[in-house]
Amino acid sequence: MATAKPRRSKTLPPLENGDQLDQKTFHARYEAMPEDCRAELIGGIVHMPSPQKLPHGEAQQLVVRWLDEYAEATPGTKALLNTTQILGSDSEPEPDACLFIVPGYGGRVSVDDNDYLHGAPELIVEVSWSTESIDLHRKKLDYQKAGVREYVVLALRMQQVFWFVRQRGKYKEVPLPRDGTFRSRTFPGLWLDAEAMLRHHRPGVLAALKQGLATSEHAAFVAKLAKQASKK
Repeated sequence: MATAKPRRSKTLPPLENGDQLDQKTFHARYEAMPEDCRAELIGGIVHMPSPQKLPHGEAQQLVVRWLDEYAEATPGTKALLNTTQILGSDSEPEPDACLFIVPGYGGRVSVDDNDYLHGAPELIVEVSWSTESIDLHRKKLDYQKAGVREYVVLALRMQQVFWFVRQRGKYKEVPLPRDGTFRSRTFPGLWLDAEAMLRHHRPGVLAALKQGLATSEHAAFVAKLAKQASKK
């Protein structure tokens, strides 16, 4: 197998796990790393995740399917996975998945000339196994500070879904509803059957989403986004 070529320059020091850097320095060094390198800047500290195992990959695939189905049914929204998010002077994560309103429909994010995403997407999802302590603490603080409205952590070892909503600048954890289905406050119709997601039961996850997409709240949201786009 051919060795991946450096992205830009060999003169920059390579990234090391635990480096303390600002976002601009991190970004320059990250671009100089081999293409197969993955790194994040969280609270000014470099984190280089270990290789992902099967449970993480399976869960992430279902999360992306869930968000992508929603985006397909909701013009003006977009779902992404493993995409660099430039959030601030000390924060450049690569969340497992995110969902946001595109700029032409009233969204807050922007894309620079190098196709990097700037600003906070409305919703971020992290799939956690070995990274639970980071995702539920330091990374959560970064997302809170940046203004991510809803943050979901799928904690595989604990077998629990954590859903946080930003209120008055702070995250508040949403308790699991009695029927076991979380409902997004930012994206009407984005419903999640927590147990089905944890069991990787695709029909259950998609069935709950289908119910959400059939609500009048979702229809009203689609109309609202269309109206926003018509103003541009």
